[in-house]
Amino acid sequence: MDKKVCFIGHRWVDSPNEIRKKLYYQVEAEIKNGCKTFTIGTHGEFDSMALSVCRELRRIYSDITIQVAITSFNTIKPVVDYDSLFGAEKYIPYDDVETIMYGIEELHYKQKIVASNRQMIDNSDILICYVDTSQNRGGAILAYKYAKKQGLNIINLYTEN
Repeated sequence: MDKKVCFIGHRWVDSPNEIRKKLYYQVEAEIKNGCKTFTIGTHGEFDSMALSVCRELRRIYSDITIQVAITSFNTIKPVVDYDSLFGAEKYIPYDDVETIMYGIEELHYKQKIVASNRQMIDNSDILICYVDTSQNRGGAILAYKYAKKQGLNIINLYTEN
């Protein structure tokens, strides 16, 4: 069975080179353990790092699927398709990965990330995260607690300095 991994993390990462190495090692380990689908958000340094690592590993493991979960169509830059009859705009944020958006359009913008994170967690078997569990506030800690409550296998790359 195809295992699915999602990523959640704080907007900023301390020691990004160290965390990226850990992330690379962990994602590769999950691929070797049968993971084929990786779902990533778009709202922070950890998300960008996870996307970069997944793209890099896809060059070696070409059968993995990378999904980017967006929370608003405003994050997508329109590209004009001059080959179409009227030069219509296409919304293609990433040409090398799948783009998904959960049914969150009607939510207040501050709730969209929380709702999207929960959907990613609900559709995954494993959470790879970068979360300071001593914090009480923020989207990353909310997602972490939700994943824990759902019984997801959690791999937290956060370490105290």
